[in-house]
Amino acid sequence: MFGIPGKQAVTMTPAAIRQIVRLMEQKGHAGLRIGVKKGGCAGMEYTMDFADEIGDHDEVVEQDGARVMIAPMAQMFLFGTEIDYQTSLLESGFKFNNPNVADACGCGESIKFKDVEELSKDFPEGVPKLS
Repeated sequence: MFGIPGKQAVTMTPAAIRQIVRLMEQKGHAGLRIGVKKGGCAGMEYTMDFADEIGDHDEVVEQDGARVMIAPMAQMFLFGTEIDYQTSLLESGFKFNNPNVADACGCGESIKFKDVEELSKDFPEGVPKLS
């Protein structure tokens, strides 16, 4: 729906690919559906849920056996995002390296996106159109 021809909406690091494939195999799901919702102190939050089927309007990104479905309303916010999986002594989880984020709260759970005028500066041909 939203994109630039020949360019994936999101990319995944090798660590994210391994974790997504592991989760798909363990649970028997078709993949993970990612999105955004209103909430948190900065205004928006990422969502990630198991998906058993691909929605009619989902953007599907497959990379080395890992499958991510992007919810229709989230596609314009997530375009260009790199999904990573990080493990530390205290926690582990997915991290979204998103060029469309203007600000984030201190805990890292909530984000604020750039406005349309600011986003258009990132695309020399203009903001990608819905297809």
